[in-house]
Amino acid sequence: MPPSELPWLWIPVTLWAAFAQTLRNAAQRHLVTELGTLGATLVRFLYGLPFASLWLGLVLSLSGAPLPSPEGGFILWVLLGATAQIAATALLLLVMAERNFALGVAYSKTELVQVALFGLVFLADPLLPAAALAIGLAMAGLVLLSPTEPQRPFAGLLAGWTTRPALLGVGSGAGFALAAVGYRGGALALGSAPFVVAAAYTLLWAQTLQTALLGAWLLLRDASVLLRTARAWRASLFAGFMGAAASAGWFTAMAIEPVAHVRTLGVVELLFSYVISLRLFRERLRRAEVAGMALLALGLVTITLAR
Repeated sequence: MPPSELPWLWIPVTLWAAFAQTLRNAAQRHLVTELGTLGATLVRFLYGLPFASLWLGLVLSLSGAPLPSPEGGFILWVLLGATAQIAATALLLLVMAERNFALGVAYSKTELVQVALFGLVFLADPLLPAAALAIGLAMAGLVLLSPTEPQRPFAGLLAGWTTRPALLGVGSGAGFALAAVGYRGGALALGSAPFVVAAAYTLLWAQTLQTALLGAWLLLRDASVLLRTARAWRASLFAGFMGAAASAGWFTAMAIEPVAHVRTLGVVELLFSYVISLRLFRERLRRAEVAGMALLALGLVTITLAR
């Protein structure tokens, strides 16, 4: 069934992807101490490969569709997405290494604006006024949720545009935006393939390329990380599974709906993270955080209805 006959399917698929990504992040944080940041990042791709392969096999079996035949355009799109995602993650890790995690996250979320612009330029995805309004609301909510100065969130964010962490964070956002556009471009390049098959096939190619690229980098820089990753296979399986599940959701949603819409609705991941934090740690929300969540929720409702 073509995506045009399932106009709302991208919404539950995106919500699932955001939830699975929240669980994957929690699992990866557990592994950082043992494997380091790059090792924990490799786990997401390496241990997700078997699950991505199973997902593609299941999709092909249920749909009866043939295995797509990749062409040059497809490979280039996926290579763009894979390398951009690795670079974006590395830049975000640099921001965190400089102890500016909240600032880095806030600036990296400029992805929501950049992905809309990249989608418009490279894929001719339309940007309706309602979608633009939703992106603005979500961005304002993100600023309030991740302020550098709790009492002056907007002033603190704007004052740091020229700092090194800000530039790294914006670069990270650009990388994530290009990755999203690359993956959607790869799925669209498969032409007549059913959208679920195109998404699963693109996911497998992306995770294979990322495993090879990041694995080769670690082999050259610090091969011991690869050995520790192999020894931690039990704890890594859950992270790999949830990573593959999240990616399957993102890729499927982006094969149906313009990237800007999917990534904006996907910001609901922050709400999932806050709920887990409240449940586990009994943390209280500041007024700015309550306002940020309200703006974010309004943006999510707007992007969901903006069709």
